[in-house]
Amino acid sequence: MSSQTRTALVIGGGIAGTITAMALRQAGIEATVHEAYSSTADGIGGGLSLAPNGVNALDAIGAGDVVRAVGIPMRGTVLKSGDGELIGEISLPSELPPSRFVWRGALYRALYDEAARRGIRTLHDQRVVGAEDTGDGVRAHFADGSHADADILIGTDGIRSTVRTLIDPAAPQPQYAGLLGFAAQLGDTGLASTEGKLHVAYGKRGSFGYLVHEDSSGGWFVNLPHPEPMTLAEARAVGNEQWLSVLREAFADDHSPAAGLLRRSDPADLLITGPLETMPTVPTWSRGRMVLVGDAVHAASPSSGQGASQAIESSVQLARCLRDLPYEEAFAAYELLRRERVERIIEGATRTNASKAGARGASEIKPENMDWQFEYRIDWDAPVTGAEYAAATPAQ
Repeated sequence: MSSQTRTALVIGGGIAGTITAMALRQAGIEATVHEAYSSTADGIGGGLSLAPNGVNALDAIGAGDVVRAVGIPMRGTVLKSGDGELIGEISLPSELPPSRFVWRGALYRALYDEAARRGIRTLHDQRVVGAEDTGDGVRAHFADGSHADADILIGTDGIRSTVRTLIDPAAPQPQYAGLLGFAAQLGDTGLASTEGKLHVAYGKRGSFGYLVHEDSSGGWFVNLPHPEPMTLAEARAVGNEQWLSVLREAFADDHSPAAGLLRRSDPADLLITGPLETMPTVPTWSRGRMVLVGDAVHAASPSSGQGASQAIESSVQLARCLRDLPYEEAFAAYELLRRERVERIIEGATRTNASKAGARGASEIKPENMDWQFEYRIDWDAPVTGAEYAAATPAQ
């Protein structure tokens, strides 16, 4: 059985949307990206890691070198208490390539440019407000009164997805993890290289992660417990200078480089990344000609280290399914290939967040073997023969 899908509307022009459009293009499906915001997302967001499984998924569509060009190799994570005691270390299997640390803004721009190079159109000021099945396709309606038609519609519009509620009005909403996120880049950390490893210190009043490169440049991030939910806009309204003062006080007594790195940070360079949130299990991934990808359906908090990589994997697997199957069977096969894996990763990140936000902090952090996450492979050339194939595929 072969695919009947020739065109797609991709709703959301972030990292997941751009990669989905590229994967669809490789599968022979013409995709147009519709982004709600009028401008691009250059310079927005903190740092993230792309695990080997995420980079390998990009290699499946010929885009791995895009990330290698903007990312710094990273071989693992060292976990310590705020007193400087070693809790444990998460290392990559020696046979795997390194993870890549990259600032979200740089990754976004690199992927945006690569999509344009491949002839993919991204339309801005296209905030979706509705969608309908036209019988032989789907029509998306936008806030400016315009509409667009295609064979299918893919929601890559993030954790507060509009498409998710179009598919299922009763769909769950994101849950606050009890933490606020902050980050900054530093041209000179004053520290020796961390030798390709991210260090995370779980202090008395928050967790502090930092990475130092060979030239002593680097960056840091903070997960700060904050019991009351606060939106990104509310957090940014507090102001960089006040937040930096709060962070300096929070880490003043910890035996880690946190205090020194915070002193070296300029308020103008502070990135307020906002509340850490996760998605509860989303019961309905697709309806009719609409389907969800990335944070819209399986948002793992930054604690997982897998959020972007899982979105990439899902984008590529969905494109494979749509290449080989009619959309109804493709959506079912895609969900069977992806649901168990992403929900297991989200569950682990939720436990980590609870430890970070709790009173005991580092004592509850228990590093686990992560090889099963990193070793995941997508064989682009393998045919997807139906839901039976997906159901028989072992969870990885």
